[in-house]
Amino acid sequence: MKLIIQIPCYNEAGTLAIALAALPKKVSGFDSVEWLVVDDGSDDDTIKVAKENGVDHVVRHTRNQGLARAFMTGLEASLHLKADVIVNTDADNQYNADDIPALTAPIVAHQADIVVGARPIEAIEHFSPVKKMLQKLGSWVVRVASKTDIPDATSGFRAISRSAAQNLTVFSSYTYTLETIIQAGQKNMSIISVPIRVNGDLRPSRLVKSISSYVTRSVVTIVRIFIIYRPFRFFGTIGAVLFGAGLLIGLRFMWKYVGGEGGGHIQSLILAAVLLVMGFQTLLVAFLADLLAANRKLIEDVRFRLRDDKGVNAVLDHSIDHDMQSVPPSDDIAA
Repeated sequence: MKLIIQIPCYNEAGTLAIALAALPKKVSGFDSVEWLVVDDGSDDDTIKVAKENGVDHVVRHTRNQGLARAFMTGLEASLHLKADVIVNTDADNQYNADDIPALTAPIVAHQADIVVGARPIEAIEHFSPVKKMLQKLGSWVVRVASKTDIPDATSGFRAISRSAAQNLTVFSSYTYTLETIIQAGQKNMSIISVPIRVNGDLRPSRLVKSISSYVTRSVVTIVRIFIIYRPFRFFGTIGAVLFGAGLLIGLRFMWKYVGGEGGGHIQSLILAAVLLVMGFQTLLVAFLADLLAANRKLIEDVRFRLRDDKGVNAVLDHSIDHDMQSVPPSDDIAA
C-alpha cells in the first residue's frame, strides 16, 4: 500500500521546512510513504524549500486559486500517483505529524473511509474566544447537515482512502473542511474522528485575516452549506415561517373584520397577502432546489464512475495546460 502525505502551500517558505522535517517516511501498514506539495501560486521559495527537504512530488498552480482548490489538486495528483491513502496536513506545522499513524490506522483496518483529527480546541491558546465559538458552531452545522459526529469539522488534518478521494468534489474556493465531511455523510461513507495533538503557532492563520472577515466568511459558508446540501429544509423552513406568519395575520384580520373592526386594519390584510405570496413562492423554490440537488448527486455519481486512472490523467493533463504546472520530483526541480 502507498501513503501520500499532501501539503497545500501558498508562500510557505518560512515554515515548510519545519513541517517537512516532522513528517514520517515510514508508517505502519504501508509499503511506501511519499510527500506531495501543492504550490498554490507562491511567489517565494516554497518550491526550492520543498526540493531541499526531500519532497517526492510537487504540483504547482500558475496562479493562486485558494486552499480548497489546492486541496482538490492534491487529491487528483495523489490518485494519479496510485495512492491508496492520502493524508492532508498544513505547511505551518500546526498538526503533530507523530499522529499520522493514528489517522491512517482505521483506514488500513477497513474501519473508516475518512478520518478527521480532532484538535483540543479549548486548550489552544492562540485561538480567540470568537474563533473557538465559530469552530463549535461550524462543527454543529456540519453534524446536522451530514448526520455525522465529527467534533472538529474544520480540522484540515485528515486521512482519506482512495475510494473516498474519488468521491469528493469541493465547490468552494475558500475551504474544503466542512464540505468534504457533508459529502461523506451524504454518500454514506464511514467517517470517524480521532484525537490529535497540535504544535505551537508559527504564523497567523491565512484564513483568518481579521475577526470580522472570519465571522463573515464562516456565516456565508454555513448558509451556503445548507443551501447546497439541505436545500429543501433551508428554503422550506423559510417558506413555512413566511406562509405561517401571513396566515396568522390574515386570520387576525378576519377576526377583526367579522367583529366589525376590519376597516382600521387594512394594513394587516396587505401584510398578510404579501407574506402568503412570499411564503408560497419560497416553498416552490424549495422543491426546485431539491430537484437541483438530486441532479447534482447524479452528476457526482457519473463523475465518480469516470474517475478511473484514465479519467484522472485527462483531468491532470487539462489542468497542467490551463491552470497549473507540474514540477518534476525534488531531485530535478530547478532551484
